[in-house]
Amino acid sequence: MGFFQKLKEKWTKQADTVTEKFKEGLSKTRTSFAGKVNDLIARYRKVDEEFFEELEEILIAADVGVATVMELVDELKMEVKRRNIQDPAQMRDVIAEKLIDIYRAGSAARELASLRIQEDGLTVILFVGVNGVGKTTTIGKLAHKLKAEGKSVLLAAGDTFRAGAIEQLEVWGERVGVDVIKQAAGSDPAAVMYDAIQAAKARGVDVLLCDTAGRLQNKVNLMKELEKVKRVISREIPGAPHEVLLVLDATTGQNAMSQAKLFKEATDVTGIVLTKLDGTAKGGIVLAIRNELNIPVKLVGLGEKMDDLQVFDPEQYVYGLFADWLDS
Repeated sequence: MGFFQKLKEKWTKQADTVTEKFKEGLSKTRTSFAGKVNDLIARYRKVDEEFFEELEEILIAADVGVATVMELVDELKMEVKRRNIQDPAQMRDVIAEKLIDIYRAGSAARELASLRIQEDGLTVILFVGVNGVGKTTTIGKLAHKLKAEGKSVLLAAGDTFRAGAIEQLEVWGERVGVDVIKQAAGSDPAAVMYDAIQAAKARGVDVLLCDTAGRLQNKVNLMKELEKVKRVISREIPGAPHEVLLVLDATTGQNAMSQAKLFKEATDVTGIVLTKLDGTAKGGIVLAIRNELNIPVKLVGLGEKMDDLQVFDPEQYVYGLFADWLDS
């Protein structure tokens, strides 16, 4: 049984709203990327060097990243020789398999995707990222998701510099029914975190979600600010923050990669939240981030609805990319 047939059987048995969200959310990338791969396969009678050259161009156009594309194509060539593949139609299975392999390299997919929620005691999740990427919205949606899973949640308004940031977080707090710990605009973010941790402890809260400023004008200042915030958090709760999630806008493509590199240097990023994946035809950025920066994508935004923030799963991602092939 081919790889796609196995995927089809699996998702037919486990059809649910999450699978459909990946399918709908990746429709722009699927139309562009999978459609072009399909056209490529239809035009060639054999798998040769020209076939791979065109495939490279398609992958690069999908923002998979040049380094990742070179690695992927080399592995595809080896697999073609190993299996003695002549028919381009057989490449569908191989491409999908290798995309999943690249993402999973080094770790189990479930381990990569799952948030480090503590079984006992308070879990602190710190959000970082530039302004305009959907950081506050992501915090609100994750609060909603965690509440739906039966956890108590508190928000910390640590972005005290951007005009309206505190009010924006408060709007989300009211919307999802969780309290926001704040101070006046211009306050020390580390002081806000201290207050939020004390409040979370006193209330017996399960998860504290912490917003931070998104200024990138000076990397040294950014690093110092984040280090101070983390130092206060870890002093009050040893081992915290349990996650440092970098929020990136998928529609910015390679610019998102640049931001990821900078924040990785500035702080210990444990995972990526990729917003607006539904708004881009270049969803291959998921693979570039994972492979070139060795940071797992933990959550993805697949739409504007409250429940459109989903835990990233590489198989569902590939399903979303190639759903039309499975349905045909």
